Amino acid sequence: MDATSLPGLRTSYEGRPLLESDMAADPISQFAFWFQEALAAGLPEPNAMVVATASAGGRPSARTVLLKGYDERGFVFYTNYESRKGRDLTENPRASLLFPWHPIRRQVRVEGSVVRVSHADSADYFASRPYGSRIGAWASRQSAVVHSREQLDERYDELAARWPEDPPAPDFWGGYRVVPTEVEFWQGQLDRMHDRLRYRLTRPGWVLERLAP
Repeated sequence: MDATSLPGLRTSYEGRPLLESDMAADPISQFAFWFQEALAAGLPEPNAMVVATASAGGRPSARTVLLKGYDERGFVFYTNYESRKGRDLTENPRASLLFPWHPIRRQVRVEGSVVRVSHADSADYFASRPYGSRIGAWASRQSAVVHSREQLDERYDELAARWPEDPPAPDFWGGYRVVPTEVEFWQGQLDRMHDRLRYRLTRPGWVLERLAP
């Protein structure tokens, strides 16, 4: 099969300059500012992020999940500990996050170590989820091979009958926190001269650096 080129899919970016003097003292404060601007712009699911992990052997994997919280400690998402990303994070507790805010010509990239959220915090968040999502977390052994859709639906119905009101949090499900060591803010500009400003954690604190586009 011949390779296919895409000459017509060229995008021209233009945004206001991203200057060092406009940046917050730390990346979490800057992320909070940009996240509010993404919300104000009406982006669909601005908390959607790509999470990239790797196995102990270096085999990479990426998928889209939803950010469920952030503060000075890092960025939190929830998943099945037995999923592929859960297994990767057990073997290699580091991850990269990417927020692709294309309509406003911005991206945020995060790299860091990963720790599990406390069981109590995971249980509190699980209890706040819609009933159907809680049953779904029990019914789906995420990333495992299943024989059919009917098998999944039957398992869901069995568990809904078992817990008609308040299913508990599974022991195989919970939160991860990505503790950042690098956070890059990308602003698209004309002629591929994009602005890239990166916060990098050092012993004295955060250092802000400009990267070539």
